Amino acid sequence: QGVAQGRTWARPEAEAGAMVQGVVIEDGKIVVVDPATGEVVGRVPVSSAEEVGAVIARAKAAQVAWAERSLAERGALLKEACKKLAESQEELAKTIVKEMGKVLAEAIEEVGGAVAKDDFIDLVVEANKPIVMNEGKSIVIRQPHGVVSICAPWNFPADELLLLAIPALVAGNTVVVKPSEVAPMTGAKVMEALMAVLPSGVANLVQGDGVVGGALVQHPDVAMCAMTGSSATGKKIMESCSNSLKRLVLELGGKDPMVVFADADLDKAAEDAVAFSLMNCGQVCCSIERIYIEAGAKEVFEKKVVEKAKSWKVGNGFHAESKVGPLVSEMQRAMVAKHVDSAVSGGAKLLYKSDVPEGSGNFYPVTVLSNLKQEMEIQKEETFGPVVAIASFDGSESSAITLANDTPYGLAACVYSKDAAKARRVSRQIRAGQVGINSYPLAVAPLSCPWVGHKGSGFGYHSGPDGWRQFSMPQSLVSEEPQGGVVHCGALVRW
Repeated sequence: QGVAQGRTWARPEAEAGAMVQGVVIEDGKIVVVDPATGEVVGRVPVSSAEEVGAVIARAKAAQVAWAERSLAERGALLKEACKKLAESQEELAKTIVKEMGKVLAEAIEEVGGAVAKDDFIDLVVEANKPIVMNEGKSIVIRQPHGVVSICAPWNFPADELLLLAIPALVAGNTVVVKPSEVAPMTGAKVMEALMAVLPSGVANLVQGDGVVGGALVQHPDVAMCAMTGSSATGKKIMESCSNSLKRLVLELGGKDPMVVFADADLDKAAEDAVAFSLMNCGQVCCSIERIYIEAGAKEVFEKKVVEKAKSWKVGNGFHAESKVGPLVSEMQRAMVAKHVDSAVSGGAKLLYKSDVPEGSGNFYPVTVLSNLKQEMEIQKEETFGPVVAIASFDGSESSAITLANDTPYGLAACVYSKDAAKARRVSRQIRAGQVGINSYPLAVAPLSCPWVGHKGSGFGYHSGPDGWRQFSMPQSLVSEEPQGGVVHCGALVRW
């Protein structure tokens, strides 16, 4: 049910969640539109209900044999698959620009991360190795869940897909991947590389909107669901999975704060405030969306922010001078405009607004706002746009902590102060999964750090050893005598 056949439909926001972005399905195909030009750049067939069922059956049939391979063999095959992806690296980056609009330099960086996964895979393999205890009498091994469904996001459509798929596959699961309907061609290219190298049925692809995603998560043969996307969609997935108690990993939205004390390096803080508010046109779950500057440094800080923001030119992602591309959709552009307009009408000060290209395209100006009040919509809801949003606070640690935590989200945060002890005290009181001290956490965190959403920003997590282990279940093998070897996901492991 729900698969378009010979008709046009646009899935409404209220029904399908924030990730849909007004995508149109016409004659059973996703209509892919370039957000910079409005031109149709592709039409991708939607998987029927029968096709979804057949793909899940194929994944289930392949799972046992895949789990019987050794950890080392699974890791080696995944490394080979990522190298296969490198063969189409340039084409993949250009596809990302055409589908979701980010500038080419950012797309190239994303694809570079997607193909250079050897170290990442080694860490995931290590996290899945047996743990020997009690002089070999007790051994904890990892057992795969079975078939894992993966719903990938549109804002990092190549790399985020792999950050979910690789831990699932290393653990001995098979996967069925649904790329975002906003970036289906990118997801297809990534999956083509995996499917070309891995055994048949181990990595599988379906295409479609929330109806197809719903069919995946509700299917009785799917044991686990992993998704990166909006909190609205995450709640629906969690509800759908509750009846059968499926395992879940959900990385969801954020409204990430940046706290800047007057004793901070204001040049560094202003540089990071602009860069990580505007990166990917602000369409990052952990974008800096709320900046709290100590009142005594407010004027100096704002001048530095405006000067740095002026260098971020808005334009087509294929133009070399562009640093900010279009927003992903007209729906998202309207949302950002609503937040900004509401703030200005409510007393916010517009410090800077850039030019945008003339003509079609979902371009929105780089915008710097000040004098924001905590009750404003722009301080409460995800904006997901190229806006640097500044408020002030009295400089006390307690105020900084209260303001930073005044949100239902808890993904990431930043604290800037030359007083290292103060920065650590404040950081430890912020309810967020990762806090950067005089830095942006996503830019400096090592691969082995977990990426965790507190509060409404996630359920489970998918990075770091503890995160990678969520794609399998521990099993304790206990004996009165030392064990000379252990069956690990079907393969004999010796130490």
